[in-house]
Amino acid sequence: MIERASATARGRLLAALRVQYPDVLGGAGFRPLHPVTGEPCADGRRHLVATCRSVANFAAGAVAGGPDWCVDAAERGIDFLESAHRADAGGYRLVVDADGDPVDRTRSAYGHAFVLLAYARATAAGVDGAEAGLEATAALLEERFHDGTGRLRSDCDPDWTEREPYRGQNANMHACEAYLAAHEATGDRRYLERARRVARGITVDLAAETDGLLWEHYTEGWDHDFAYNADAPRHRFRPPGYQPGHHAEWATLLALLDRYDAGCAPAGGWASRAAELFAAAVDLGWTGDGFVYTVEADGDVLVPDRYGWALAEGIGAAAALAERADAGRVDPDAVEAAAVGHGTVDAGNDPVAVDVDRFDRWHGRLVDLADDYRGPAGVWYEKRLAPAAGGDPVAPEPPAVEPDYHPVSAFLESWRSGRLREARRE
Repeated sequence: MIERASATARGRLLAALRVQYPDVLGGAGFRPLHPVTGEPCADGRRHLVATCRSVANFAAGAVAGGPDWCVDAAERGIDFLESAHRADAGGYRLVVDADGDPVDRTRSAYGHAFVLLAYARATAAGVDGAEAGLEATAALLEERFHDGTGRLRSDCDPDWTEREPYRGQNANMHACEAYLAAHEATGDRRYLERARRVARGITVDLAAETDGLLWEHYTEGWDHDFAYNADAPRHRFRPPGYQPGHHAEWATLLALLDRYDAGCAPAGGWASRAAELFAAAVDLGWTGDGFVYTVEADGDVLVPDRYGWALAEGIGAAAALAERADAGRVDPDAVEAAAVGHGTVDAGNDPVAVDVDRFDRWHGRLVDLADDYRGPAGVWYEKRLAPAAGGDPVAPEPPAVEPDYHPVSAFLESWRSGRLREARRE
């Protein structure tokens, strides 16, 4: 199973990039590809999140020892990020056209978290000037988005006036991811501390009010806003309900926190909290063919569609947790005590179980489903409809924001986790 999580994962990562290179290049920036035809999407807009995710993807290929064009593509993306998305008045524009002219000037907290991730991955890949961008973006987040709680506030207008009294879990999760990547790239423990502050705030302190589950939406004062978008269950970015995919995504991030520094951990440790969240994702959302999109706290399904990104996050989480369990960092007693009512990490119906073999089996099971979410052109679909609705795959709507970043990140983590486990046996 270790081999499956390392050498094969690296091959899958590079294969995803080979599908996109050089077809995503053309004109300025990157052009998202349609999962069926492989043609660039007709919509010419460039979304900040897609630009940054593409940079992160190709930089990940370079980190994994991929071809030289991985660095070339990452450099191209950084150039477009700085020439088209970055505003003279500060911050980054959310959407521009193919010529780099602004379409939406929103200063998005979610988008700026990905700007930091792009610079961090590019720094790790050795892109010239990327570390300066990393440092400047980290300072920008502190100055413009941190709200004094260790977490990020919401979207702003170009003059940095906040658009609504809203706080979101999702932007903060990706800020944590970006801070971890910044620490990986530089070794600077300041970024690790910032990641830890965000993680504790979202997955420990706030989750204590929801039996350990992660709610998505909060008021300006970080009170749970359970009514937010209740009438828009299919909202593209801010749906109501609990998202099993985000529980799996946080499981990966907490496993990394444990890997890099176990300081200021919750009871049982970061790895055990990660295992709890993976257990919750499985219990609340697993269907046998993917994870449902959103659920109520009791498991009643709100949106049954199976999103490709959620499956990918499960792959990365299972790999990272297998590595942490292999290192002896997951406390079964702590997980069982905290996960009552939130299911199991076993692939069957056993009680809560956190040993290495079970995480490996989950990893293999999820990887085996990956082809169900990959279109004929090799690019992932956004989602599959629930079987009751026909089960058809659905391509993303423009402007596209998902250039296979989730599967690339999942296979990057599978490769890294597998290598760590191999090193212990040498």
